[in-house]
Amino acid sequence: MLRTIVLASQNEGKLSELRTLLRDLPVRVVGVAEALGRPFAVEETGETFEENAILKAKAVCAATGELALADDSGLEVRALGNRPGVRSARFAHDHATDAENNAALLRELASVPVHARAARFRCVLALADPKRGVRTVEGTCVGVIAEAPRGTHGFGYDPLFVPEGFGGRTFAELSSAEKNAVSHRSRAMAALRPVLEAVLEDEAR
Repeated sequence: MLRTIVLASQNEGKLSELRTLLRDLPVRVVGVAEALGRPFAVEETGETFEENAILKAKAVCAATGELALADDSGLEVRALGNRPGVRSARFAHDHATDAENNAALLRELASVPVHARAARFRCVLALADPKRGVRTVEGTCVGVIAEAPRGTHGFGYDPLFVPEGFGGRTFAELSSAEKNAVSHRSRAMAALRPVLEAVLEDEAR
């Protein structure tokens, strides 16, 4: 019998990536809106990725009674004092589109040369279990910010983020398989897998 895991997100890009990363486990992955039959949003009042991931995971676990997996992630640019950070999705303004956020980032980096545009994506995953509480893990991916958007894949800042080891291609120029091999989200999931597998094994006894 498949164990239901509710993803505490309504971001289709995140949902797709997390479903792919969990596809080989005996789980049924659903978004929170699908699980509840209605939209469900949690106010992200935390000051760190970990605080926000825990807030979302606990709220969705309480609302559904199921295992809840929350992702809080974003981009940290060294030249900007690690901004946009937890405000990555709201960098341009509170209801910004990906294109608006990318444009805002490029404006802030207009006078910064490419060699000084070091950045990293960070992802914190929180798994909330009705019986066992919350566990968190983290994954990162380092790179630089390009001078202009390139590529049509992915979402968020992918058209601007150039990860190490791919010949200068942005995340948005990589295939899903290439991105999932090195992304911050895949690395966080690799750290979470032993925790999730232990939960599944315990429940199967």
